Amino acid sequence: MLTEELKDLAIKVCKMKAEEQTIELKAAHTGCPKRLYDTLSSFSNQDSGGIILFGIDEDSDYRVVGVYDPQDLQKKVMEQCLQMEPPVRAVFTFAEYQGKHICSAEIPSIDLSARPCYYRGAGRVKGSFIRVGDADLPLTDYELYSYEAFRKHLHDDERPVERATIDLLDEEKIQEYIAKMRVDRPGFSRLMWEQTLEMLNITRNGVLTLAAVLNFCFYPQGFFPQLGITAIVVPGVMIGDVDKDNARFIDNKRINGPIAEMVDSALNFCRRNMKVRTIISKNTGIRTDQTEYPIEALREAILNALIHRDYSIHTEGTPVQINFFLDRVEIHSPGSLYGRMRVEQLGIAKPDLRNPALAIMAETLTAAEHRYSGIPTMRNAMKEYGLPEPKFENRRNEFVVTLYNRMESTAVDHPTNELNGDLLEFCRQPRTRQEIAEYLGIKTIFYAMQRYVQPLLISGKLAMTIPEKPKSRNQQFYTVD
Repeated sequence: MLTEELKDLAIKVCKMKAEEQTIELKAAHTGCPKRLYDTLSSFSNQDSGGIILFGIDEDSDYRVVGVYDPQDLQKKVMEQCLQMEPPVRAVFTFAEYQGKHICSAEIPSIDLSARPCYYRGAGRVKGSFIRVGDADLPLTDYELYSYEAFRKHLHDDERPVERATIDLLDEEKIQEYIAKMRVDRPGFSRLMWEQTLEMLNITRNGVLTLAAVLNFCFYPQGFFPQLGITAIVVPGVMIGDVDKDNARFIDNKRINGPIAEMVDSALNFCRRNMKVRTIISKNTGIRTDQTEYPIEALREAILNALIHRDYSIHTEGTPVQINFFLDRVEIHSPGSLYGRMRVEQLGIAKPDLRNPALAIMAETLTAAEHRYSGIPTMRNAMKEYGLPEPKFENRRNEFVVTLYNRMESTAVDHPTNELNGDLLEFCRQPRTRQEIAEYLGIKTIFYAMQRYVQPLLISGKLAMTIPEKPKSRNQQFYTVD
């Protein structure tokens, strides 16, 4: 970081009066903070790394207080960096701002294969942290396991299911699957039956694998009750909204069975709960019915959720979720993106497969095309319908695909230009949701946000102080000049 960049960062922080996903503030005017380990760990464990900014006091209304001694501060911070495993290599920058010395320590991200970075004094389990908004939170058992699974190439779809027996599987489906595999791989015809089952990951050391149970068992949920789908239709735009009869759900279904059957049942649920409009071609006069969302996009999203979800013991109690709202449908898949894949790379880069055995089986049984075409298919289908691109979110411990049924800019009515101007002037200093609602004289915060703030966010006239965590309780909104 250059000196001028450090000054610009200080100006931005003092104006926003908030920390961010990649910025942590420390006063350091009376001495070096004694415990930076949590932040060093969390910044090292996120792809973007982070910056610790010394010399601004968050507890004194983000006043510039400077640092006590730049050289001694650097020395003591480095001592703490060397207490981390692997050691953190911070990069320091110093500048003078408002007549005081400030300092930044840039904490680089470590390679995924070396994570988690943790404080040796607390150990790997208690000393590993992750950045969530502006907070450093301990890594969960699942998150620790995810790093280990990727590093050691562990695939939970291949783990044995001791209780399952071959007579509980659909023999006809297995025979069809193996016959196709023998056509594609002629060498399989020379293998014994038991050897074929092992080579196709249907069994592991004679015991049925999870992939085989989920694809071929008549009722996989007899072994894993939550490895199914829950589907709901909400009469509003958020969980908890009710209709005029005080009902929370218009439709509510638990979908079970092997993967292929769950996909079909889930799509039937979607068809039943989607609006259908009739379109008559101006050129041919042919009448066609168009569903609220393209079936192709829904199918790909549901398939991806079932095939690429996390199947470890840490998430086997969590089903895939399909949530219909008035303005959108959300498909929630347990487990974050696997390996090195990032949201911005979806549909472009070749991903690491979390469940390779299950994916190959599902490719045959569901006619899924596992050639990394699912994301482009979703995007193209939504574009053909004149709808916004799918929204992909890699949340903590889950991956969410959101499809909107109308353009976001028309999701709410726009307030008048006069009120727009008043609100923008009010937000020249960052404001909370409560402050905005009170300023507008509106009792319902949700309505104030949807009716007045959301259009300004979409147009870029307002911005969030914590954009990485839109629903943070510490979120504030400020005017973009």
